[in-house]
Amino acid sequence: VCVHEYVIVHLCDSTKGALQLTLIKECLSSPISLHCIPMLPEGRLSGEETSEEEESEEEGQRNMPKESPLSMALQILVPFLLAGFGTVSAGMVLDIVQHWKAFTSITEIFILVPALLGLKGNLEMTLASRLSTAVNVGKMDSPIEKWNLIIGNLALKQVQATVVGFLAAVAAVILGWIPEGRFQMSHATLLCSSSVATAFIASLLQGIIMVGVIVGSKKTGINPDNVATPIAASFGDLITLAILAWISQGLFNCLDSHPYVSFLVCAFFMCLTPVWMVISSKHPASRQLLYSGWEPVITAMLISSIGGLILGKTVSDPNLAGIVVYTPVINGIGGNLVAIQSSRISTHLHFHSAPGEVPDEAKGCYYPCRTFCGSGANHRSAQVLLLLVVPGHVMFLYTIHLMKSGHTTLTTIFMAVYLAAALLQVFLLLCIADWMVHSMWKSGKDPDSFSIPYLTALGDLLGTALLALGFHFLWVIGDQDSDVGD
Repeated sequence: VCVHEYVIVHLCDSTKGALQLTLIKECLSSPISLHCIPMLPEGRLSGEETSEEEESEEEGQRNMPKESPLSMALQILVPFLLAGFGTVSAGMVLDIVQHWKAFTSITEIFILVPALLGLKGNLEMTLASRLSTAVNVGKMDSPIEKWNLIIGNLALKQVQATVVGFLAAVAAVILGWIPEGRFQMSHATLLCSSSVATAFIASLLQGIIMVGVIVGSKKTGINPDNVATPIAASFGDLITLAILAWISQGLFNCLDSHPYVSFLVCAFFMCLTPVWMVISSKHPASRQLLYSGWEPVITAMLISSIGGLILGKTVSDPNLAGIVVYTPVINGIGGNLVAIQSSRISTHLHFHSAPGEVPDEAKGCYYPCRTFCGSGANHRSAQVLLLLVVPGHVMFLYTIHLMKSGHTTLTTIFMAVYLAAALLQVFLLLCIADWMVHSMWKSGKDPDSFSIPYLTALGDLLGTALLALGFHFLWVIGDQDSDVGD
């Protein structure tokens, strides 16, 4: 009899995994080398009877900590504000660098922006969600197990960042140049080098920060589901944009005198990929995702690239150039909020259901009231997150105004249109998250690894599209600024 590790890993994710693995071992004459531990404490079949003492002990292990709406809001508020001001800073940086020579000469760099900023959703927030669940279910109590999880996931993240960075550059070339029938090899090489180098360096820096946040949350008793994903994005946009602008401008300056530099930079980071693959494959926590975790990451990159195409086309219109400073803000805030909800629902399912089984309230056809109406923990968190949208964005808009950034005056009609777009974006994302996470769990996929990339990419696409529509609407009705595009 041959039992594949793929099957063993999925059995271990089940609450009944320990018993099933015992049965497998009894059926085989040779021992099995197990490479994982059940995501939840050892469970029993639903028909088994246990003593009250055992039941209370198991209850103490498995029950999620009770949170009031106030404590939940307070835990979310600080990282939410940090993440928001991080996106504001990123918007200001993008507003400045859009006038740099590299960005004006190679406008396809704007197509890279949502895809590279989306890496925090593809990689950092996914890592945060996986490690948050691991903390809550007790998989990081052992130092050896904790470092196996951390090292394996960081190595996996570097592989994914390099590959996604390369594919984002290819998508930018296809979306930006092929339709117009023009192609310039030196510019394509610069795009590839800038994208790969930015993705690699930013992912490494943010991954290290993320691990520190998760470990610190565990030690201080804070639920990492509430704080990890927003903090993952707090400086992520700023770091990524600063690195992209610096590398792009530096390589552009070398384009005429040393054209081979772009090729060498790209080759160097691509050659590091096999090293990270070897490290990742040696750790069971990341080995499975190294082979099966590419679908959401690559699909999310393509979705974000479409948002980048919308941004590039909008920025190219001098009358609408003011959109640049607000794009990272609306995209980042929407992605942060939906990532919190996705992470919380995923943790809830890991505690209360086996993969393939969903709670009774999530069965049947989806309807929006299911997300917001009710007294359950996930209903309360959706309500809290939606209520944070308007006051949060008002604060960030006035911060941009006080810093005298951007090219758009804060009129009443502008704020109304912007806030309506932001509210609609988050409402749609929370509804999609509720449906998507439960659907993935029902199909046997781990939402921690699959849902957040899709959701943050959809946040980028929805945010950019709704904001572009808003700016077009404002221009049509006459809410225009003489300094737009100046």
